[in-house]
Amino acid sequence: MTLQELRYLVALADEGHFARAAERCHVGQPTLSTQLKKLEGFLGVALFERGKRHVIPTPLGEAIIAQARIVLEEAGKLRQLADHGQDPMRGPFRLGIIPTLGPYLLPHLLPMIHATYPELRLLLREDLTRNLLAQLRAGKLDALLLALPIIRDALEVVPLFEEPFVVAMPVDHALARRRQIPLHELHQHDVLLLEEGHCLREQALDICGTNRSDTGEEFKATSLETLRQMVAAGAGCTLLPALAALPAAGLPMKAMIEIRPFAEPVPTRIIGLAWRRSFPRVKIVRNLQQIAHDHLPEGTLRIDSKRRH
Repeated sequence: MTLQELRYLVALADEGHFARAAERCHVGQPTLSTQLKKLEGFLGVALFERGKRHVIPTPLGEAIIAQARIVLEEAGKLRQLADHGQDPMRGPFRLGIIPTLGPYLLPHLLPMIHATYPELRLLLREDLTRNLLAQLRAGKLDALLLALPIIRDALEVVPLFEEPFVVAMPVDHALARRRQIPLHELHQHDVLLLEEGHCLREQALDICGTNRSDTGEEFKATSLETLRQMVAAGAGCTLLPALAALPAAGLPMKAMIEIRPFAEPVPTRIIGLAWRRSFPRVKIVRNLQQIAHDHLPEGTLRIDSKRRH
């Protein structure tokens, strides 16, 4: 049994298709199939249920694949330790970030990260929280910037800052006459929401309740930019994280949108860093944490690193 066979095993489990798994591993399909047959023979078990159009791990195969991921990650640490033992702040670092945060926070942090650690090559991945967490646990990402809380199993989590929400509305909206928006008044209006899967949607529902339009159909959008366009078109009001409402965020149709803060108590979200406890290059995460703390955008509140969520 070799590490390469384990890589083939994990690739087939991820892709569910021999041709795609072989392409991912940069080998021919016969080579990958032969090596996996050899691995099954060595283990004495069938790892996959093979059909004409699908390849599905057997129950025992699922357990073996999970252990293979651990073995490959541990083996990868040897290379990482060797490559970065002299300077851990160089080479690639795979950072995931949620889409309601990335476009608004990264412009504040990336120039400073590049200036401070020019040999560090950030590989950024923007995706929904559940997908990012799955990739982090599978070893495909090194750390995440996301909204807390999350399930912490096998993960280290450090809160970075608190970000208030604001209300975005059309200029002729009834709430535009208010300097601050009491939360109970927002309950009386339709609130535009992101589609299912966005953590910001769940936070908005917690804050505003499940207000719906007169037709009973809930407004949904795929991104904050779509939400802002809907607001500008007069479809209703929405919640925005404060960073997404800053002038630097490039608020579209500014003359058609009004931004108002909430009255006390102001609803907020907590943004933090997460990484695997087994990750060997923790110094990078800690240094990124320090840069974030030292260069927080306006409108956010730094959280003491000792505070846990």
